[in-house]
Amino acid sequence: MSNFPANIYLAEPDSRSEPWLKAVFRAFPDLLFHLQPDGTIDDYITSNVSSLYVPPQEFLGKRMQDFLPPEVGMKIAQAIERVNQTNEIVSLEYSLTFPAGARHFEARLVPLPGSEIVIVVRDITVQKKGEDRNQRQLQRLAALRAIDTAIAGSLELNLTLSIIIEQVMTQLGADAADILLINPHSQTLEFVAGRGFRTTALQQTHLRLGEGYAGRAAYERRIISIPDLRVRKTDFLRSPNFTQEDFITYCAAPLIGKGQIKGVLEVFFRSSYHPDSDWLDFFETLAGQAAIAIDNVTLFTDLQRSNVELTIAYDLMIEGWARALDLRDHILEGHSRRVTEITIKLARMMGLSEKELGHIRRGALLHDVGKIGIPDSILFKSGPLTAEEWGIMHQHPKYAHDLLYPIPYLHGALDIPYCHHEKWDGSGYPRGLEGEAIPLAARIFAVADVFDALTCERPYRPAWSKGKALEHIYAHAGAHFDPKVIEVLQKLGIQGLQNI
Repeated sequence: MSNFPANIYLAEPDSRSEPWLKAVFRAFPDLLFHLQPDGTIDDYITSNVSSLYVPPQEFLGKRMQDFLPPEVGMKIAQAIERVNQTNEIVSLEYSLTFPAGARHFEARLVPLPGSEIVIVVRDITVQKKGEDRNQRQLQRLAALRAIDTAIAGSLELNLTLSIIIEQVMTQLGADAADILLINPHSQTLEFVAGRGFRTTALQQTHLRLGEGYAGRAAYERRIISIPDLRVRKTDFLRSPNFTQEDFITYCAAPLIGKGQIKGVLEVFFRSSYHPDSDWLDFFETLAGQAAIAIDNVTLFTDLQRSNVELTIAYDLMIEGWARALDLRDHILEGHSRRVTEITIKLARMMGLSEKELGHIRRGALLHDVGKIGIPDSILFKSGPLTAEEWGIMHQHPKYAHDLLYPIPYLHGALDIPYCHHEKWDGSGYPRGLEGEAIPLAARIFAVADVFDALTCERPYRPAWSKGKALEHIYAHAGAHFDPKVIEVLQKLGIQGLQNI
């Protein structure tokens, strides 16, 4: 310690300075070097119980940057040069590899009078591990957040699984990963998504529960870890292509959602890997998130399928009602189908959306459903109706409204049954609506309804030609019919109505 000037450490040095300093340094595990400006070590001290302790004779008289590994020595040399140039304290970190593993150090270079330098070296491995652990936890939280966002923002299974696999490989350091899902019909695990594979060997996976490592993970509901696939008679080796993957370590975790097995998450390593408890815990967490995502998308898909099936059932029922109404009056047979086709053609030409067209189709099919409430003596009367009978007949649009309104599914279809006898000039019924106060769907349908009525034979008159019927309708634009709808009908013309 003789080369360290005592007045650097004590404000008022005395004969007790050196023993006191030695006692201080024995209390700390740091290394202390006294260097010449070129890096030559003049003195060195530390506690001989320090994990960093090396006999002084291995250092003294040597340049510090020369006995360290080249990349570390270069850092030390650059720091010494900077201290010499700036006369400021310089800090740096570096790592050294020992038989027991890598260790991390912090070196602080302090200038002394006469261009000499003191270097204090501290082992910061524990702190670095803590920082790495904290950083890893932050990354894992970010990964879980990304998966949560995918679950909340996407109902497309392939996209969600792709995001999950990407996070699995990044956070777990895997070379490849895949997800196998249970086929509900065959009750087998099947490959649905994967990344990092050189071949397509695993894409043909079909495993029963309990079969193979993935099947065991699902059946036993636990993580299966195989440190070295090469020393086991693995099912993977049944595939000649699998050996080209060069996988060594394998882990599988069951995907369990709401108590049910959804599938298995598999990860592969091409080098030997020994997962610790922290890694396995996060692997299980990721598997849990994947199960939630799969359950969420599956639930939506099933609900969507149910809605489609229910919609089809409703529409088939509506078509059945329309046929029943037509059959009730053989004169009107096919009327509902024809007016529906014409109305849809006109509505599509006017730019209505597919959703609106769906409502229009249902409304057109059900336009005469209110006639159920009209007595047969009036509905099928061969002669002219009396004023009182017309009053009753004019109620059928209101009967349609009252009959259909309690059905929420048909709310969007009410305009046609309720308003198709309203006229542009306000002389229609049942409410005497005028102009654009009449719903557009009803204005379109009114044209189709009159056209079909005129071109079909009635007991009291023969059927008109399509041309004559169109001329009649054109003549009533602005009175009975919406002029804009008539413009579209003129564009459609006889040719567009030919096959209806």
